[in-house]
Amino acid sequence: MDQQAFDARYQAYLDAVEEFLSGQFTKTPHWADLYDCMRYSLLSGGKRLRPILTLEFARAAGGDWKEALSAACAVEMVHTYSLIHDDLPCMDDDALRRGKPTNHKVYGETLAVLAGDALQPAAFQLILGSGLDETARAECALLLARAAGPDGMVAGQVLDTLHAPKTQLELTEVHALKTGCMIKAACLMGCAAAHAGAAVRTAAERYAENLGLAFQIRDDMLDVVGDEAVFGKPIGSDAEEGKVTFVDLLGLEGCDKAVLDATNRAKEAVAVCDESGFLAALADSLAERKH
Repeated sequence: MDQQAFDARYQAYLDAVEEFLSGQFTKTPHWADLYDCMRYSLLSGGKRLRPILTLEFARAAGGDWKEALSAACAVEMVHTYSLIHDDLPCMDDDALRRGKPTNHKVYGETLAVLAGDALQPAAFQLILGSGLDETARAECALLLARAAGPDGMVAGQVLDTLHAPKTQLELTEVHALKTGCMIKAACLMGCAAAHAGAAVRTAAERYAENLGLAFQIRDDMLDVVGDEAVFGKPIGSDAEEGKVTFVDLLGLEGCDKAVLDATNRAKEAVAVCDESGFLAALADSLAERKH
């Protein structure tokens, strides 16, 4: 897929996601401060990687990607809740996210926690009230619940913050749960929305596993060599917190190779369904990202 075509499709997805999310939590009840707090983080930009994966896999499976928009944005709501909570003083205690003050720095810890709490059920309400058929709604909700729950993203956060992973095996497990599970859910929810066959679902799983690994290794690299103004959060925060990262274990050159290897595995996985080449181009763009 040439760069112009990739950029055009990515932008079409991005515009649709931003428009949809901008329409959420717009009422003004007397608890509107909660809505303001939720929207602050939900509309703070970012790559929107997870919803874009949902939309592209719906397309790759032969469906109408626009019908998967509610499911895609539900993934982004859960992802946003996780970022709000990750940044809290009891977790990573970060002051910047996407170049802006973190949610609790603007709204205080209490409202930040409650905004994260509210985004979770709102995501499932979005899926279950969508225009997808009953089977697709149920599967999407189950996929998201599994990915976000005690054997998925939350398990990864527990291992990351309380178990001090130090080996490559431990780090890989942490990030497969903390990052990879949600990326995998996003891909599989696109498949579910379009009632994909077994071959596409298997491709989606393998793609997601390798894309998630490459994404995290690249993230660790950017925490060392990134530009804070571009990266959107402080450089060197992992070292300050005493966290062991892939850079500590593999070095920057080793990380470069690991990102390339995982990216190539991701591209190989979707060769059966990526007729346009969008998923391969997306994997390449993430491997080279600066933020």
